[in-house]
Amino acid sequence: MKMVGLTGGIGAGKSAVAQRLAALGAVIVDADRLAREVVAPGTEGLARVVEAFGPGVLDPSGALDRPALARIVFADTEARGRLEAITHPLVRARTAELVTAAPPGSIIVNDVPLIVEKNMAGLYSLVVIVFASLSTRLDRLIRIRGMSRDEAMARISAQASDEQRHAVADIEIFNDGTPEDLDRAVAAAWEAIRR
Repeated sequence: MKMVGLTGGIGAGKSAVAQRLAALGAVIVDADRLAREVVAPGTEGLARVVEAFGPGVLDPSGALDRPALARIVFADTEARGRLEAITHPLVRARTAELVTAAPPGSIIVNDVPLIVEKNMAGLYSLVVIVFASLSTRLDRLIRIRGMSRDEAMARISAQASDEQRHAVADIEIFNDGTPEDLDRAVAAAWEAIRR
């Protein structure tokens, strides 16, 4: 079993790369999906988030209002630390369950946004990092995710720099081109991962 870390700044296209790697045979463990799962309605995680940040982080249906929580934690590093102290252990536990359930000989790609920020590169056989220019990332966050330019810049600024990512990357994928360009880059990365 080979453990690969996949990361990239918000808007770089990490999820698109993960989808392509899955199609090539990787077992994807998506930390963002698990982070949503551990704070779903009725979970201990959601109860602890509400305890820490108040009922204003819930939407009318009682689910987590992610934009409301994001406004709090991306403006305050201490608040972000409190949130991570709640969710990260829950995500790690769920990740361990999924890795244990993977077929023998699998290549497990851990799609984790904070590999660089949390100094986690050493946990993986290889680290694959997706890059895109600032203008491309801003365009995607504004056009696709509906963020304001200020919200997008705040999210980008809260993450590691490209220089910090280059320092830990074993494989770099650049995602400023066409979908076909990305297909080719991911196929080449997959061959390198399988070696």
